[in-house]
Amino acid sequence: MTKPLVVLKLGGAQARGGRLTDWLDAATGCAGRLVVAPGGGPFADAVRATQAQIGFDDAAAHEMAMMAMSQFGRALVSLRPGFELAASEAALDGALERGVTPIWSPERMALAAGLPPSWDLTSDSLAAWLAGVLGAGRLILVKHGEPACAQELARRGVVDPLFPAYLARSQARGFLAAPDAADRLAEGLDAGAYPEIGLEP
Repeated sequence: MTKPLVVLKLGGAQARGGRLTDWLDAATGCAGRLVVAPGGGPFADAVRATQAQIGFDDAAAHEMAMMAMSQFGRALVSLRPGFELAASEAALDGALERGVTPIWSPERMALAAGLPPSWDLTSDSLAAWLAGVLGAGRLILVKHGEPACAQELARRGVVDPLFPAYLARSQARGFLAAPDAADRLAEGLDAGAYPEIGLEP
């Protein structure tokens, strides 16, 4: 029986946290079952700052923030030989079939789907949306924050405001992994290695 696919949202903050190598090593060990959705990190921060300075609209910022995710993804690809940037569902599926780890480049798929161009939709919601598109069984978010349901995480600002709705639509089970918990990733593909992100009734 085929084991379910897992989407790993690897926040761009991990670029600064000193744990990035641990997560890349763990993801390499899970090749063939894992799609990595990168955050925007410092690249998205630059988009936010520049929007405030010169005033381009949210539609432009939305597209540029997704390009920032791709920039972080491209950086990750350069760090491991078994990683491959993938911008379409076919490319993601092809990489998985070849036993490599696809790093999602989101703008082509997300723009085609007409997702809302707003800062209320960040890489967390995009990762949940991707989990639904791919029929993934699990979504693992690598983030700081005390475990809670999706709505509470949104209220605290740990995830974006639209994340609870996108997680619910995805039908994937969500989990919150602390930045220092990369050593449990292989277990977390199937078992309860990480706290589950539930949904309020």
